[in-house]
Amino acid sequence: MNIIITNSGGVPIYEQIASQIKGLILSGELKEGDPLPSMRALAQDLRVSIITTKRSYEILETEGLIESYTGRGSFVSAQNPELLREQNLRSIEEKLAEAIEIAKRSGVDRAELTEILGMLYDG
Repeated sequence: MNIIITNSGGVPIYEQIASQIKGLILSGELKEGDPLPSMRALAQDLRVSIITTKRSYEILETEGLIESYTGRGSFVSAQNPELLREQNLRSIEEKLAEAIEIAKRSGVDRAELTEILGMLYDG
C-alpha cells in the first residue's frame, strides 16, 4: 500500500492516511476482505505515531469501510454498492465545488467550465 503523507497543506496526517486508504477502497484497489497493515506496521512504514494510524483506522471503521478485530487485524468491509456510489458522488461534488470556486475567481464562465468538463470526461 503506497501512502504519501505531507506536512504542508494543513491537513492532519491521520486524515491524509484515512483519505488515501478510503480512496483505495472506493476505487476497488482494496477489495472486501483484504487485510490492512497492522497499525504498528503502518506507523513504522510511514514513520508516524501508532496513535496517528489508530486514529486513521477509527475514522475508516466509523465510516463502515473497514472492520477491526482484536488479535486478527483490520480488513476491508463488505461494501454496499449504493453506499459506495453515494460516497463517490459526495467526493465528486466536493471537487466540482472547488473547481467552480477557482473558475469564478479566474473569470471562467459556466459555458467554458462545462466545455472543460466535457473534454475531460470524454478524454
